[in-house]
Amino acid sequence: MTGNPKQLPRPLFLGFEGGGTRGVALLADERGSLLGRVETGPANLRLLDGEQLAALFRSVAARLPQPDALAIGLAGARSKADLKRILVAAEKIWPGIPCHASNDLETAFATVDDADGKSPAVRVLVLSGTGSCCYGRIADGKTVKVGGWGHLLGDRGSGYDIALRALRTVVAAYDRDEAWPGLGRRILHRLALNEPSDLISWVQSADKSQIAGLAIEVFAAWHKKDKFAAGIISHARDNLAQSAIGCAKQLGGSRVPVQFIFAGGTLLKQPRFMQQLAAQIRKLRPGSVI
Repeated sequence: MTGNPKQLPRPLFLGFEGGGTRGVALLADERGSLLGRVETGPANLRLLDGEQLAALFRSVAARLPQPDALAIGLAGARSKADLKRILVAAEKIWPGIPCHASNDLETAFATVDDADGKSPAVRVLVLSGTGSCCYGRIADGKTVKVGGWGHLLGDRGSGYDIALRALRTVVAAYDRDEAWPGLGRRILHRLALNEPSDLISWVQSADKSQIAGLAIEVFAAWHKKDKFAAGIISHARDNLAQSAIGCAKQLGGSRVPVQFIFAGGTLLKQPRFMQQLAAQIRKLRPGSVI
């Protein structure tokens, strides 16, 4: 942040979006001009207690001027109780400042609304980052969520799912063939581990974002035509496509045109994967707009 905060044009608006890998805060004026940006660590509400959430917000407040209003959308925020947790923590850090609490699904829709000024009859957000979820809505306000069960029960096609499936695949191959596969060597090299057995203690202490980070190596191996990586990525693509189509069908049957919106680092940072997912969705539901 540069310049004297007292000289900044008022009012100032702060938006914060948090996901399983990182959070991003943007400060803007009433014309939408960007005045400041701050990145934080993981910001999934489900993985933060009250003190950690307040500390996260405090790290943002320490680096940006006091806003006149703010909006916070966090992954994992689904219930009224979740939203209240956000509001309580925000009030501690920005006392008396109006705050809108939401989730990372609403923020993604808001971005598209601002971009094109239109609202198709059926929209489905396909989110794949550290976690995954498909979230759809129609003009009358009805919403449907498919997935988003967390990394233990769901998150199909997410970075975490891809990485965990890779770990299980290379271990199973090692047991079966008595040879450590190339994908496994990539993973050990990234983690600076010496032996396959070192993975046991590492994975027991690793958090969700650390495991999800290994998806980068799976994609790198996929680009090199590694057969194990190819199977894992194909499985992730099919799972995401099936979830997206299922979400759309619940909202508008099988014939209504649907706009699918892609979001999340696993998709946006892997254009080839994103293109294959788009093709799979169009194959399953012809006429879809991506």
